[in-house]
Amino acid sequence: MNDWPDGWTDDNRSGDRYGQGSANERPESARSMPHVQRRPAPPRQRPAPPRRRPVPQQPTGYDDGDPQYGEGYDSGYNTGQVYGAGSGGRGTGHGDGGDRGHVQGRPRPAPDWGRRIKIGALVLVVAVLGVSVGTYFWADSKLNRAVDLSKVIERPEAGEGTNYLIVGSDSREGMTSEDKKRLHTGSADGKRTDSMMILHTGDNGPTLVSLPRDSNVEIPSFVGSESGKRYEATGRTTKLNAAYASDGPELLVRTVEFNTGLHIDHYVEIGFGGFAKIVDAIGGVELDIPKAFKDKWSGADFPAGKQTLNGQEALAFVRTRHAFTSDLDRTKNQQKFLAALASQTATFSTIVNPFKLYPTMGAGLDTLIVDKDMSLWSLGKMFFAMKGVTGGDGTSMNMPIAGNVGGNLAWDKAKVKQLVEQLKNDEKVTVTEN
Repeated sequence: MNDWPDGWTDDNRSGDRYGQGSANERPESARSMPHVQRRPAPPRQRPAPPRRRPVPQQPTGYDDGDPQYGEGYDSGYNTGQVYGAGSGGRGTGHGDGGDRGHVQGRPRPAPDWGRRIKIGALVLVVAVLGVSVGTYFWADSKLNRAVDLSKVIERPEAGEGTNYLIVGSDSREGMTSEDKKRLHTGSADGKRTDSMMILHTGDNGPTLVSLPRDSNVEIPSFVGSESGKRYEATGRTTKLNAAYASDGPELLVRTVEFNTGLHIDHYVEIGFGGFAKIVDAIGGVELDIPKAFKDKWSGADFPAGKQTLNGQEALAFVRTRHAFTSDLDRTKNQQKFLAALASQTATFSTIVNPFKLYPTMGAGLDTLIVDKDMSLWSLGKMFFAMKGVTGGDGTSMNMPIAGNVGGNLAWDKAKVKQLVEQLKNDEKVTVTEN
């Protein structure tokens, strides 16, 4: 007799409601949802043993093997090594021995020569600029800006272009007794002007005008460069070099401006010793001397023809005056030599050769005296303008002379006035010295 409710069977017993002890092979879920059929699970099979790989002589990484299949077995498991990683990865070739980290069969990339050339060129440009800037400030710091043109009174108006007053003095400052004897300079005290020139630069080429030191001029009123005291004009005339001997560069500039009416923009002075050092620093100056001459006072003894003058010989050449009938001949020699000096110094071979450039600049800058407003750039322009005098672009001449007064050379006032007007207006000079 069945005690269960109608319709219940043994399969509906509470103990078998969840498939426990059921005689039916189908799970309850399948029986309750007959439309869902579960796919039977495949039989479990043991995986075939992996194929053993040969152990390379130089492994690309670390493989500790598999305990089941023996040492050298490559399980395919990534142990953390990253190909192409930085120095922290093992087996990458960075810090563990050469090229073992490179993927076999992949070629090294070709060098990017274009990029290397660009970088090299950039480094070179930066280096050149650095040296150039350093050289500029080094040279600029060596200029002796001892002349104050603001002390010059009653100055004429400035014109077009730039006017330099270039002075060669007989200063023996810094010279030893042996130097004075070798250069035949004597031992006179004080300083005097041995040569004076006006160099005009502008759009119509440079013009170099020599002012003979024996020129007859009037010393105007002036203010003492040291005392600040005003001195009134006496109306008397004297030699031009007397102005420098009386109160130095400032009075010389004042006297030149007063007697010419030409505004002087910059002042440049060099002594005996510095002149000789510059010539020696560049290895001498080649010059063509048309006629042989001697002068025991300056030590000059030159044959005719082309020759290279050292510092001692160059100084003797520009100082010689007893061998000539007029001081005008000496000023011609001075112009000729200075133009040759500039032409042979301002060259590419001198500028790019530090063993030649620095001794030349050092010798010249140590002995130059310039005005307070002189820059290294202005000094360079003056030097290259001197070179242009002999290059066919410029003119060199003496101040026009009309005769003499008491043994002094008298300027031709009409020609001097015309010359000064052409220089003021930066016109091409047409005035002749004779």
